[in-house]
Amino acid sequence: MGICLGISLIVKQDYNAYDQLVRYKWWWKEGYMSSTGRCFDIGSATNKSLTEFIRRQNLFIEKYNIPPEDIDTLSDEQIQLFNKEWPMNCSEPDAAGNGALMRLAPLPLFFCRSPQDAIYNAGKSALLTHGDVRSADACRYYAALIVSAALNATKKDLLEDDFYQKCCKKGWFRDKPLHKEIEEIAQGSYKKQGGYDDGIRGKGYVVKALEAALWAFWSDENSFEIGALHAVNLGDDTDTTAAIYGQLAGVVYGIDKIPEKWIKKLYAKDFLNCLAEWLNYAGSEWYEPKIQNSKL
Repeated sequence: MGICLGISLIVKQDYNAYDQLVRYKWWWKEGYMSSTGRCFDIGSATNKSLTEFIRRQNLFIEKYNIPPEDIDTLSDEQIQLFNKEWPMNCSEPDAAGNGALMRLAPLPLFFCRSPQDAIYNAGKSALLTHGDVRSADACRYYAALIVSAALNATKKDLLEDDFYQKCCKKGWFRDKPLHKEIEEIAQGSYKKQGGYDDGIRGKGYVVKALEAALWAFWSDENSFEIGALHAVNLGDDTDTTAAIYGQLAGVVYGIDKIPEKWIKKLYAKDFLNCLAEWLNYAGSEWYEPKIQNSKL
């Protein structure tokens, strides 16, 4: 789903909720951008949200006589009409799983030149499939970390207990505070020497998942390999905890610090390298008009 999000940002040159949902649907139904050619794991909240999205698409087809083969490629005007009829957020309001957080990284990397937009859109992207404010705020906070890392903040900077307050003072969060459970993590609640023995768990609940990934980052001895293994060895939702860890650690440490033995086994690594470069270029192209307008 992270690849789907990245491709949507590249193709649309901006945040486009409808296009994101379409690509998530393709992944689910057709194996689009899956390493195996099929969707082999989908969380309950995402499943329910995409089912609801398809239901709304079918209602739109009936009401406005849209050819079914055109429903995934609506014009901007048609998307606006769709959004007036049904909101893009297809999730149940209490869905607080970790699925939105684990796909996040392409979005803050695309918008990293404008931290306010990166953080705002991170929250919006979460609500498409995970309607609980804690899911949105976990993504907003993690986006701030990824953006800061992309803008050359040090690991020490990211782990400071007042990192969030500093971001607020810069206006990054647009005067919308984090949910108290996410703010507690931002203030360093994950810094537990005992890790698992002190209650760190890689659960599906987004608050626990965020805490676990940040604990792995904090305790990784500046080693991507150690951090990834820390994340996996927590048990429970191992792949997701490691994926969340890897998004931030990858930006901080860079590809050269990922073990070569892991890179060699990576499926479609050339494609992923190209996609990363393209995402960076597309983000710079999105930002260029903002620079020009600010000079007027």
